[in-house]
Amino acid sequence: MKVDDRKIAGVDDAGRGAILGPLVIAGVSVKEDKLENLIEIGVKDSKLLSVNRRAELYHQIVNIADNVVVIKLKPDQIDDYVLMGKKYKRLNYLEALSMARVIESLDAEIVYVDASDVNVDRFKQDILEALQRRVEIVSVHHADRIYPIVSAASIIAKVNRDREVLELSQKFGDVGSGYPADDRTIKFLEHWIKEYGDIPPFARKSWKTTKKLLNSKLDRNVIDL
Repeated sequence: MKVDDRKIAGVDDAGRGAILGPLVIAGVSVKEDKLENLIEIGVKDSKLLSVNRRAELYHQIVNIADNVVVIKLKPDQIDDYVLMGKKYKRLNYLEALSMARVIESLDAEIVYVDASDVNVDRFKQDILEALQRRVEIVSVHHADRIYPIVSAASIIAKVNRDREVLELSQKFGDVGSGYPADDRTIKFLEHWIKEYGDIPPFARKSWKTTKKLLNSKLDRNVIDL
């Protein structure tokens, strides 16, 4: 196989730290000679791009790519691993398993992943053990800032997550960005808990912020005599 015919891929996530909505894992694969096309359109870490620019690049990436694969992990799936998983088998492990699923569908010989684990080698090994075929994995922190193919995956993941959050806002009112640092998100959760006595089904129960908000609700219901 000529080098230009090799397929390379990038995999990244969006929404890892969010309290509302899914954690999205996305993968993009291209023949190596198409990498220059991604560089030419200006792909970069999705967090460094405006909403409009991400939307523009999203469609261009889909047109250039040989394969685009997206997995959306729901809050209850995340909670199962965070609350029930053993040490080193929690959220990072769930991401590794999910990235392996994405990689299986990308049909690439070399895959660059943005490592979620502080230990990049452990993250790589978790992915390799979950794969059904031999693939070269390059596991790096901040890969979305280093490799254009991972930047492309970052944009695909971010746009898909943004769409999910927008849909939540359209159904239930302004949920903000879905992150704990967003005042709109916290106000939405406080209002929901006050109204229904529990968090919404699209929130992550295992997050400290969620537990704190629920405990505050319980504390207000206690009357000291």
